[in-house]
Amino acid sequence: METALPDLRNRDDVYDLVYGFYQRVFVDELLGPVFIDVAHMDLAAHMPIMCDFWETVLFRAGLYQRNALQKHVDLHDKAPLRAEHFDRWLAVWTANVDEHYAGPKAELAKVQAGRIAQSIHRRLEGRSGSQFETIGNAPDR
Repeated sequence: METALPDLRNRDDVYDLVYGFYQRVFVDELLGPVFIDVAHMDLAAHMPIMCDFWETVLFRAGLYQRNALQKHVDLHDKAPLRAEHFDRWLAVWTANVDEHYAGPKAELAKVQAGRIAQSIHRRLEGRSGSQFETIGNAPDR
């Protein structure tokens, strides 16, 4: 008999989700070099920040008070972040969520990750962060 996956309930779950995600991206062929060689990420120092971020996103905890966009702008200045980086980031995040959690908060974690990735990517391209760009201000394709 298959056991149903739990939903995300608290900071411990957020920690496990985020830690599992980083274990995957560090060994990812596309993302690993960005996190390790460019960002020089110190996972132990970064975990409390990311747990604050995701606990705020998922549970409205109000713990994250930093500028996530600026961190990505700084990283983008060192090594351009392209659509494929954001697509892979989202694919790894989604797979990690789906492997460990199911329920309304797990779904929210995936939806919000997609929104965040798309918004940051648009901003790095010099566009509006909004998903509601009008035809008049969308870039030529």
